Amino acid sequence: MTRYAVGDLQGCLKPLQCLLNEVEFDHARDQLWLVGDLVNRGPDSLDTLRFLYRIRDSLRITLGNHDLHCIALARGYTQRGRHPTLEALLNAPDCDELMDWLQQQALVLRTDDGRYLMSHAGIPPHWSSDKALALSREVEEALRSEHSADFFREMYGNTPLRWQDELEGNERLRCITNHLTRMRICAADGKLELAFKSGLATIPAGYRPWFQWPTAQPRREKLLFGHWAALECRTGREDIIALDSGCVWGRHMTLFNMDSGEKHRCDCA
Repeated sequence: MTRYAVGDLQGCLKPLQCLLNEVEFDHARDQLWLVGDLVNRGPDSLDTLRFLYRIRDSLRITLGNHDLHCIALARGYTQRGRHPTLEALLNAPDCDELMDWLQQQALVLRTDDGRYLMSHAGIPPHWSSDKALALSREVEEALRSEHSADFFREMYGNTPLRWQDELEGNERLRCITNHLTRMRICAADGKLELAFKSGLATIPAGYRPWFQWPTAQPRREKLLFGHWAALECRTGREDIIALDSGCVWGRHMTLFNMDSGEKHRCDCA
């Protein structure tokens, strides 16, 4: 078995299939770890989800902000932010089945051997790996509960911008979700700046990329994340592996061999 991780698909199916063919991926033997944002903006969100659903037993998935938004749209919990690239998916006869499947996915995953920890946007520096997994499970329980509608309706918004253990209810779930699916930069006290989407050269004073702050305790795992296309996969660290290489923006898709460390790329223009 070989394990691979791939950056944000965002409905770009052909580059993904190109990469899987290049490495001779065998869905009966290998594993594909998906860092989230499977849909939206790209040309084939519906076909992408259908393809992934067919090989679902070989996948490990952490949800991204676009995936959560897609579920909210499909369930009728929001009408804002509709995007034309999602219409075919939202109107498909198997949409409910695909959304049911997405709602069973995680926000943070760790490999069985403890070598890697994966989430869509990253892991806040002030959370230990075990705490990130525990907080992820709180959101996952909300996603799978009979009251999931409440979670999705209250999911939108930027506050609270700083994590506090005392947070409760929807504010707590929203804060966890924003850290794991929308975070790029934060201040020394952990305060997020969620409007920032640019590259390293334009980070406002007082903020740094989340992975440049000291961690609460040393991590044993290497971190896999996506979400930040403007980063261009550059973290300056071998233990922090960025995988969103801007496929949907016409650059390329990145597939990472988690066992050998080799990277494969397919142009997406």
